[in-house]
Amino acid sequence: MALIPIIRGLVFAAIGFAVGGGLAALIAGLAAPASAGAGAEPIIALGYLLALVGWLLGVGLWDAWAREWFGLPLKQAEVPGWRRYFRFTTDHKVIGVQYLVTFLVVFLLAGLLSVLLRLELMAPGQTVMGPNEFNSVMGLHGIMMVAVAVAAIIGGFANFVLPLLIGAEDVAFPRVNALSYWVVPPVAVLLLASPLAGGFDTGWTAYPPLSVTNATGQLLFLLAFITFGLSSILGGLNFLATVITLRAPGMTWGRLPIFVWSVFSAAIISLTATQVVALALITVVLDRVVGMSFYNAGQGGAPLLYQHLFWFYSHPAVYIMILPGFGLALEVLTHFSRKPLFAYKWVVGGFLGIVGLSFIVWAHHLFTSGMPDELHIPFMILTELISVPTGLVFLSALGTIWMGRLWLNTPMLFALAFVFNFLIGGITGIFLADVPTDIHLQDTYFVVAHFHYTIMGGEVFAIFAGLYYWFPKITGRMFNEKLGQIHFWWMFAAYNATFLAMFWVGLQGMNRRVADYPAPLAGGNLLVSILSFILALSFLVFIYNVVRSWARGPRAAANPWRARTLEWQTSSPPPLENFHQPPRVLEHPYDYGVPGSVHATAGVAEGHAR
Repeated sequence: MALIPIIRGLVFAAIGFAVGGGLAALIAGLAAPASAGAGAEPIIALGYLLALVGWLLGVGLWDAWAREWFGLPLKQAEVPGWRRYFRFTTDHKVIGVQYLVTFLVVFLLAGLLSVLLRLELMAPGQTVMGPNEFNSVMGLHGIMMVAVAVAAIIGGFANFVLPLLIGAEDVAFPRVNALSYWVVPPVAVLLLASPLAGGFDTGWTAYPPLSVTNATGQLLFLLAFITFGLSSILGGLNFLATVITLRAPGMTWGRLPIFVWSVFSAAIISLTATQVVALALITVVLDRVVGMSFYNAGQGGAPLLYQHLFWFYSHPAVYIMILPGFGLALEVLTHFSRKPLFAYKWVVGGFLGIVGLSFIVWAHHLFTSGMPDELHIPFMILTELISVPTGLVFLSALGTIWMGRLWLNTPMLFALAFVFNFLIGGITGIFLADVPTDIHLQDTYFVVAHFHYTIMGGEVFAIFAGLYYWFPKITGRMFNEKLGQIHFWWMFAAYNATFLAMFWVGLQGMNRRVADYPAPLAGGNLLVSILSFILALSFLVFIYNVVRSWARGPRAAANPWRARTLEWQTSSPPPLENFHQPPRVLEHPYDYGVPGSVHATAGVAEGHAR
């Protein structure tokens, strides 16, 4: 039975929760009342910790890894067909599909929540939800979309194609890779269960003191965020080790595909910065559960400290999201322009420059927090300085398509849209980097529109470029090109109409994180809501195309795009060992137009997928 590991994981999780919760209740009963947390939260916190361990052991960690810790033989058998996607497997390609499908579902659920938010904002006054419910839905939408942005590319596409791109058989730590995925389902369960425990009305930032004092749904959010951070740290470690140690012979640092460089850069941030936000979230949990006072100003705590810790991670986290999007878009642009990637070395330098600067710009999120005035100018300059390496990447995209022989297939259209949308996101970001305009625009829908142009207009469009580009490699089938183009033009037009209108609403004074607003803003909000509903409908075309093509689409050739990189030099989908013979890299991956140039020898698979 395909779901036996899942069922076993749920049973072990229930046992773990019972043990942890019972232990917490015993400790609380023995301790003095003043030192114990209030209500059931200590039971939930410790119970969840052991439930997570039980879930992982039950779903496959015990059989595939932990048994050998006790000198027992492992029990790991590869399961053929669709059942392998419900298993604790070490095949990076299966794990990549697990990530992609999981976060596509999360993306669609988060999109439905945004529709609910726009229903409430269609008219002034309370129409669908009250203020607390609105903020809880908004927070749930926010954290789910952030999870998609962080993990869909680096967890999904990078897992599937990065080992192929560098000529490796798998990632450096296959079992750690499986572990990093299987901690994700408990995150989804906690977030979806949070409304049943009162929700969390802090948004995805969870600022104290509100995050310390509000409903138990906040605790579920904090535990989910910490768990997701663990997945991100493990993934970052694994990709760094993979790129450093498992490149095929001849795959020098100067021959790495640009998508690999983007994932490598994001993995540096993922491994290092995520530990800081984990610390911040754990201290909030300790304040809630055991009565500590990291953020209680009345007992010597410092609420503003949390904001520094949070944004020291969360601004670099924007680049965990967008750097792989840059790499993916450039990968598609160069192959579909039939030109070498323009300024390859400068782009690599730009990626690494972004990584370094991303850690020293966090305080522009605190311009209106009461920070000392003498810090405004340095952080404003540093924030604007990061536009220099970002501009190098953007100019590379323009230089690559300039005078190219453009193939305007669906992947290319989404990659071109990434360039257009990110330009708007970058230009509007200048206003938020400058202190005077940021003070005026802070906490308005101008910020919401800017962020969405950067992440949704940038990374989400890159995700769709990658989905269409690597769909033949992942599934062994071709998608319907006509439906793909309908999806693109519908989504592109509706997206830009929605969020350009949101800029205007923000300039008129519409605040974010509010369920009600003055009557003069009704017309603008009604327009944004209607446009957002049209945008939401565009994804129905995508769902139909993907499901239909995966089930009955025409068989894909090994290299339907006639691209040069290594993932296309094997069958579609690839065999278990990735290549029919060990690859050897000979030249640069983007030497289009160079007579006789061959990127690598890899036993190129001809014909159609098996």
